[in-house]
Amino acid sequence: MFSRSGYQALPLGDFDRFQQSSIGLYGAQKGFFSFGAKQDPLAPAGNGAESSQGWLSWICHGIITSLVFLLMVVTFPISGWFSLKIVPAYERMIIFRLGRIRAPQGPGVVLLLPFIDHWQRVDLRTRAFNVPPCKLTSRDGAVISMGADVQFRVWDPVLSVLVVKDLVAATRMTAQNAMTKALGKKSLREIHAERLRIGEQLLLDINDMTKSWGLEVDRVELTMEAVLQPPRDTPVGPPAAVPPVPGLDGTAQQLAAHLLGTTLALASSVPSAPEAADSVETVSEVEPAGAPHLARRTPSADELLAAVEPVLCEALVGQVGASFQVDIALPGGARSSYFIDLSSGSGRAGRGVPQGSPDVVLELSEKDLQDLVLGELRPLSAYMNGRLKVRGDLHLALKLEELFKAMKQRR
Repeated sequence: MFSRSGYQALPLGDFDRFQQSSIGLYGAQKGFFSFGAKQDPLAPAGNGAESSQGWLSWICHGIITSLVFLLMVVTFPISGWFSLKIVPAYERMIIFRLGRIRAPQGPGVVLLLPFIDHWQRVDLRTRAFNVPPCKLTSRDGAVISMGADVQFRVWDPVLSVLVVKDLVAATRMTAQNAMTKALGKKSLREIHAERLRIGEQLLLDINDMTKSWGLEVDRVELTMEAVLQPPRDTPVGPPAAVPPVPGLDGTAQQLAAHLLGTTLALASSVPSAPEAADSVETVSEVEPAGAPHLARRTPSADELLAAVEPVLCEALVGQVGASFQVDIALPGGARSSYFIDLSSGSGRAGRGVPQGSPDVVLELSEKDLQDLVLGELRPLSAYMNGRLKVRGDLHLALKLEELFKAMKQRR
């Protein structure tokens, strides 16, 4: 992922910036007694007078720390049960001693002073969360339900504690805002075709905003739940050029071109009436008298289902591997349900609903089903135009094209 997107993984935090001065006999643990001045990693650089906490603060800090340490020694080993903590290799312990942050501790055994040390564990392993599906509007007017799966890790445990209160919630909100902004600039077709590239760009955008929190996003994967509203119909090709109007100056010429362009656009959007005068119906002169005029007959849904059953085989089940429920809207307004089970065996098809829960539920009209079976309409085109509604996994729904290809080869 990083090599494709150009993103370089961040190293672990520079813990040496928390150098602390130690005084006295108890200097075995780094910075155990922090009497000296310490620089806040979040505070701006200033002069010595502003950054100093004052000698009185240092003396009080040293006296309290010494007394607590002596109390811990006197009450040892009872105090050892409360003062010694084991930190595994995949964690760091952030300690606030009298409100001042210390260097990250661990891995291994860490000594805590009772009453004056407040600590928090930070997990350095890769974690994941999901951005819940939300309604987005694409550039072409389509309304989609889109979510994402995000993997991240903490590279600086100190910043992850000091800067953000709820790390996961803040990162989830940042990822959702970045996803909304990025997908609003894409059309539905671009979102389908460039999903991986959009995810890589989101990874870079999110890392730009979260690297100051001590967090690094490793992976972003977009997940599309459903298309709630198909895209608006847009004109294909560039608009026709408007010829210049002679006898006008520059400003009047632009105004005339704008008015003519608007008129042409409105005229092109109005469907033209059928040219009845130019169409001539031919009648066979050798047709016997009294014989009815024969029109092209399209198969019904039941006949299409009967044509599906001979095509079912184990090879087709291996290619598709899912069960479908097809809800068909009949011309009279009634609805009829059929099932095509290509999940096991040689496959089954019939009227009604399948046994158990189907993997995908399809909704379309009888005319659209005829076009799909006859090869005049592809499933992806029907879905993009709103003629095919899918509830479930879109990728499984598009695998039905293998069934239609097998039926076409059999004919």
